[in-house]
Amino acid sequence: MTQAQKGVAAIILACSIWGFAPLYYHALSEVGSFEMMAHRTIWTAVMFGLVATLTRRWGEVRALVTGRDRWNILAAAAFIAFNWYLFIWAITADRAVEASLGYYIYPLVSALLGVVLFKEALRGLQAVAIGLAALAVASLTWGLGVAPMVALALAVSFAFYSAAKKRIAGSAMISVLVEVLIIAPPMVALLLWLGATGRGWFGRDLYHTALLPLAGPLSGGPLMLFSYGAQRVKLATSGLTQYLNPTLQFLSAWLILHEAVTIWHAVALALVWAAIACYTLGRR
Repeated sequence: MTQAQKGVAAIILACSIWGFAPLYYHALSEVGSFEMMAHRTIWTAVMFGLVATLTRRWGEVRALVTGRDRWNILAAAAFIAFNWYLFIWAITADRAVEASLGYYIYPLVSALLGVVLFKEALRGLQAVAIGLAALAVASLTWGLGVAPMVALALAVSFAFYSAAKKRIAGSAMISVLVEVLIIAPPMVALLLWLGATGRGWFGRDLYHTALLPLAGPLSGGPLMLFSYGAQRVKLATSGLTQYLNPTLQFLSAWLILHEAVTIWHAVALALVWAAIACYTLGRR
């Protein structure tokens, strides 16, 4: 396999894991969004910290923090922290369908950023695709009477995360470890406070104590795979491969979690899929 093919394969696997992630967070919906975010961050840091220790790679962590990529890694940490929290909140608030729409829109936002930040070419049909995505958002806003702010925020934050990752030269695993270490201090403080006041779920019963640590591998694993892939393919390519993620999320929300899908959701999804077709044809 070429490096580009390996990158695409890694992103596909990451998207498959992400696609079924709503089922995990819905199963723990009684855990507050901030507490769930804290567990997601800390267990990811623990997982990658162990890997870095076993492979003796903490020197790479120090080099990344003090090197020329430190501002990009800070930006990536900020964008992924916001994206993680908002996604958890959306699932527990029964807005998984809207969250999936955000990840449908993300690749087109990512492609637009590729043009602006990396001077990647955008052909005629690709520009039409971005216009259709904008029309999808407009139609959903008109039909529901409110803009799909969760979808837009998820799309924009993850697109900027992808752009920041594109600029980081370090190892995928090391960059993810640094990101979660940056986010971790306030998350540790939150869990300590929840534990001291008896409000935390970890340790309360076997169910939560067993499931909450799984947030680490379910978050860190696909994030590392995505980082690996993003460094080996064009920003637009990584965006297009992401369509597997929202498709699985949408099916999970609709068929398993039984969230309502209105005619306006259907119209918006149809326009987005038309945008996908235009963008794909425009790349030939």
